[in-house]
Formats: sequence, structure tokens, C-alpha cells
Amino acid sequence: MAVKELTVEEKLKALAKLQIIDSKIDEIETLRGELPIEVNDLEDELTGLNTRIGKINDEMKEYTDEIANRKNATKTAETLIQKYLEQQNNVKNNREFEALSKEIELQKLEMQLAEKKIKEAHYSIDAKKDYLKDSETAIENKKLDLVAKKEELERIVQETSKEEQVLRKQSDAAKVDIEERLMKAYERVRKNYVNGLAVVAIERNSCGGCFNRIPPQRQSEIAQRKKVIVCEHCGRILVDPVLLDEVKDEAAL
Repeated sequence: MAVKELTVEEKLKALAKLQIIDSKIDEIETLRGELPIEVNDLEDELTGLNTRIGKINDEMKEYTDEIANRKNATKTAETLIQKYLEQQNNVKNNREFEALSKEIELQKLEMQLAEKKIKEAHYSIDAKKDYLKDSETAIENKKLDLVAKKEELERIVQETSKEEQVLRKQSDAAKVDIEERLMKAYERVRKNYVNGLAVVAIERNSCGGCFNRIPPQRQSEIAQRKKVIVCEHCGRILVDPVLLDEVKDEAAL
């Protein structure tokens, strides 16, 4: 679709109008702020915490199983010791007696090792229980935060969605009157700055975007509205304050 030929003044007004509309859209997005990101982060943190709790429970089960196995090993060692003691009463020589004594000593060592491992497992379980309690508390807190953030985000979206839809339609309509070359320059500059300002007015003899001083001769040219002039420091399109006020009045923006 061909874009109608506009005077330079009309082009500047079209750009200024688009900037005003897009800035209002930016304000709505700023109002939502980081809430969508915060909601996603909280959901990821909850997933991580639930995964951690699952691992903690698995580790506690492993320690519990080890305790049971060590207790069984202790019972086995006690049975063997009793067996070897009885066999010592029926040995035929010292060599058999010494061999049984070594077996008894080995089983006692096995019992000592089992006792040590059981104590370590109990200690680990107690530590895991504390860790589990902290993780469960963290989950409850994160859930409360998530509910609050979601409610806040939903409220803001409901309050601003209709206005945003209207503004986006106005933005699309405003773009129709701007030639492709200027539109690309406008969008490029908007992407370069966090505040999204590509069209700014002169403020106190300075660029309204980067606040570098604009020479009087340059200001005079901008006021004449005979050509599109950009700030040599930041690349933003410069307009005089009167033009900006005219655009606001004409469009009731």
C-alpha cells in the first residue's frame, strides 16, 4: 500500500504522535514491570524445591535402609561369635582355637563398624530432616509469594488490557502515515534505549533524550520544521516543543 506524500512538518507530527502512543504502551508494560518474569522465576524455584525434597526423601530412605542392613549385619555377627565360641570348646589343637579367635575378632570389628555406620546414618538423617523442614518452609513461602504476584499481575492486566488494545490499534494506524525509511529509523532508535524514546522535543536548549546541548542555529532549523533533524549525540529525532503540544492537542493524547 503506497504511503501518501507528506510535508516534512506532517512527517514530524506523525512521528511525534506515534511516539506519544508508543510511550503510553511502554508505561503500561512498565506498570506490569518484572511481574511476569518474577512469576516464572517463582514457578521455576518451586519446581526446583520440590525436586530437592524428592531427593532428600530418597537419601533419607537410603540411610534408613543402611541402618536396617547394618543392624542385620550386627545380628549376624553376634550369631557367628556365639557359634565360634561354642566351637572353641571342641577344638583339638591351639591352631584351630587361634583361627576361631581371629574369626571372633573379625566379627567384633564388623559390629563396631556397623555401630559407627548406624550412628553416621542417624546423624545424616537428622541433618536431612532439618534441611527438609527448611525446604518445606521455603516452598510454603514461595507459594504465598507466587499467589500474591499472580493476583497482582492479573489485576494490572485486567486494568490495562483494554487500554493497551486501543493504543496498539492507534499505533498501527499511526504507522501507516510514516514512510518506510523513517519508520525503520524510528524503530531502530527505540530499540537502542531503555525508555524507548526515538522522538524528543528540545528541552532547555538541549536534546530531550540525551540532554546534550543543541546549538542555537540547530534549534532554529528544528523550529522551522523543514527537514527531519536528528541529535548528533544520540540519534533521536528532534522536534520543537510547540509541535509536540500541537500533536497532543490535535489527537487529544
